Amino acid sequence: MTLDEAMARSFAILDRVLAAFPVIATVGLFSGGNDSVVVNHLFRQRVDAIAHVNTGTGIPETTHHVRDVVAAWGLPLHELRPKHSYRDLVLGNVLATRGANIGRQVWKGFPGPAGHSVMYRRLKDEPLQRLRGQIIGRQGRRRNVVYLGGMRWAETDRRFRNAEEVDREGALIWVSPIVHWTDAHMREYRDRHRCTLPHEHAAHLLCTPDALPLNEVTVHLHMSGECLCGAFAKPGELDEIEFFYPHATKPLRELQREAETAGLTACAWGQRPPGSRRRRSAGRLCAKCDVIEGQADLLAEWREAGLITPSQFDTFTRPEAA
Repeated sequence: MTLDEAMARSFAILDRVLAAFPVIATVGLFSGGNDSVVVNHLFRQRVDAIAHVNTGTGIPETTHHVRDVVAAWGLPLHELRPKHSYRDLVLGNVLATRGANIGRQVWKGFPGPAGHSVMYRRLKDEPLQRLRGQIIGRQGRRRNVVYLGGMRWAETDRRFRNAEEVDREGALIWVSPIVHWTDAHMREYRDRHRCTLPHEHAAHLLCTPDALPLNEVTVHLHMSGECLCGAFAKPGELDEIEFFYPHATKPLRELQREAETAGLTACAWGQRPPGSRRRRSAGRLCAKCDVIEGQADLLAEWREAGLITPSQFDTFTRPEAA
């Protein structure tokens, strides 16, 4: 399948949904990552608005990137925030309000893989569900909202093993229009639309109306960085983030000290809590959260590329004294 054929199939997926359901709004989900920027760039003239979940525990530069890009596209931006903060979740300040566990803490301590579902639901899914309710109002049975996401079959080991082009959840229709795109398609699309002219580039590489934006965070860290819950963090990841974005890791370092002072067992960001329960797969919006077998060591890549010195690499990877 050529890139043009893949693009035609993407548009056909959305067209099929719009023909089958009474859709009142099509919203692009923009995390600031490499896949989400492609799907939103591709559909920027087909969506009514863009939604970005500001989890409160991400790298601020990513949210600034989303704001600037969406403004340049001339689209409305729904910047969503969770009802409860990541800090309150970690410190055990959030209590269940319904169900068998009413009145109990929904979580306590920094999450490992087993806690990812709680973080995903509280930090990402609930804000998006609230937006759906605001758009639909009381006409849920007769109206639908489409959320366009960047999930691809190439990523199904990290998210959903049975990824679908269309996944209906009541009045909410999750559409993954680039689900069939390969890594080669993604590279070709970036090569086709990203500005590479030898001149002083505009912010986010938005040099022309058709230009594909670039988030500097994805260049430095190979991820969007919009959520740093740490559930699937690899060893040394916080140090890697801190190298480029110390202001983003400062609140996490402070929260670690709070958790330790409070006597929480799981008091270290990115470390699997003692006796951690069996992990669950990552949520539908967490493109690259899940652990990948054989994942490259980003610090080693930086060392080989000359971004850090060998001595800095040794410092970052040296085990802490017991």
